[in-house]
Amino acid sequence: MAAEKWMLQTKRADFNEMAKVHHISPVTARIIRNREVLGPEAVEKYLRGGLNDLYSPNLLKDMDRAVQILKEKIGQKKRVRIVGDYDIDGVCSTYLLYQAFNETGAVVDYEIPDRIKDGYGINESIIRAAFNDGIDTIVTCDNGIAAVEQIMLAKELGMTVIVTDHHDIRKEEGKEVLPPADAIVNPKQESCSYPFPEICGAMVAFKLIQALYKAFNISEEKWLNMVEFAAIATVGDVMKLQDENRIIVKEGLKSIGKSQSLGLLKLIEKNNLDKDHITSYQIGFVIGPCLNAGGRLMTAKLALSLLLCQDEEEADRMAVELKDLNDQRKDMTKEGTDKAVKLVEEQFSKDKVLVVYLPDCHESLAGIIAGRLRERYQKPAFVLTDGEEQVKGSGRSIESYHMFDALMEVKELLLKFGGHPMAAGLSLLKENVDEFRRALNKHADLTEDDFVKKVWIDVPMPLEYINEPLIEELDLLEPYGQGNEKPLFAQKDLYIRSVRVLGKNRNVVKFSLATENGTPMDGLLFEDGDRFVNELGNSRQLDAIYYPAVNEYNGNKSLQIVIKNYRIIS
Repeated sequence: MAAEKWMLQTKRADFNEMAKVHHISPVTARIIRNREVLGPEAVEKYLRGGLNDLYSPNLLKDMDRAVQILKEKIGQKKRVRIVGDYDIDGVCSTYLLYQAFNETGAVVDYEIPDRIKDGYGINESIIRAAFNDGIDTIVTCDNGIAAVEQIMLAKELGMTVIVTDHHDIRKEEGKEVLPPADAIVNPKQESCSYPFPEICGAMVAFKLIQALYKAFNISEEKWLNMVEFAAIATVGDVMKLQDENRIIVKEGLKSIGKSQSLGLLKLIEKNNLDKDHITSYQIGFVIGPCLNAGGRLMTAKLALSLLLCQDEEEADRMAVELKDLNDQRKDMTKEGTDKAVKLVEEQFSKDKVLVVYLPDCHESLAGIIAGRLRERYQKPAFVLTDGEEQVKGSGRSIESYHMFDALMEVKELLLKFGGHPMAAGLSLLKENVDEFRRALNKHADLTEDDFVKKVWIDVPMPLEYINEPLIEELDLLEPYGQGNEKPLFAQKDLYIRSVRVLGKNRNVVKFSLATENGTPMDGLLFEDGDRFVNELGNSRQLDAIYYPAVNEYNGNKSLQIVIKNYRIIS
């Protein structure tokens, strides 16, 4: 397992002044400063921002142009086809645009590429099919920015193309390589002045709808009624929960329970969640994976059909099917991860970059398994599987290793690749697998220090400081996720007065703890209980990184800490 290094955040500010201005405690002020939220306006927006604080869609380059084209085409009853993508962001974007275009009276349908057959994004066969079906205008969502040749073909066939996307833009000799579309709405364009370019594909679609509804005099309320899909995609596509993203997720989570998508509510019900209290964690680890499971193991059209479904029985059936597919996906992932770990332990434990070839693994699971390897070993990891014609793979990285740049260095071994610093996809010939592993490791400029996981502590806080008002105030910092992580506190030298293992899987450790001053507090640790007790041995002291919580049991409330990381003092 990867080693750990505990680091204390030391960012400076006048925390007492911040606390006074914003009516919060200095502890909360310090956490907000640690999240790089700077200046009174930004702090106020972070604490109390709402939908009125979203940026105008018209700040996006080509937005006005896209709306003008769509208004004309919809008015002339020209046939429009949305081309989405098979992941959660692509499915949510397609759902949003399809619902909105129907609202404006458009003649519209949609196409979602098949992960195995089509691969990512719009391809030539999708364009030829659209042309043969008499489609006049193609609107992409969550893809299209890299489809230069494909969109050129669409233009040669006389179609109008609007690209809405959020992916990074390829450069050649310092210049952006853009497709010849009639309008390109993507905040990553150099000439786009949008203040917060880190939004997902569904957010770009959501912005387009806002501007489109205005042009059609459709009430803003109808636009806001779809906010939960922008939120689900933002969490599911692991966008940074900062600025506008945090607002959209905060507001979207509130409105999920009132969603007009019967299918979404059915999916929540089948997973035994409370529709009125959905958290970003449940989106990321329960709802999102179910919506993704269709695209991984069957077709993403299943997830989209579920979201669009208005028939109770049919929605029920599809929700069960997606949940079952996700359960199947979990089993397959576990099996693949176990195999990958065995290979690493037996053959590649000395490698700086892990490259594991699992020929029989379902190619859609490669990325998830690569992520598990990265977590376990704190090393960049690639998992390769047999595709239909060649070996395909997915990689997940660590902060100190720029994965896309690393692939550029070995590109002569690859047939195709793409990605960004933290993740990538690729394909190569089977005979190049070993050479690919060797070359990546030869080029990797990584030290042992890079493989040590850094755990950042927000505030070293004695348990004596914990009280209910502070815990309630910490709720203001939600929703947590990438870029707005749950705060972590630390206390040294806690005495263990007693310890027991609970849960039917024996995966909960319950402590009775006390500080040096004798302040008592219960603690919980979620991990293999028997292993922990074994590791603890006769020791009766530990250092802990924790999060404070209120335990409610039979109407009684008590304070407790949830321990995230620990060090046993022998």
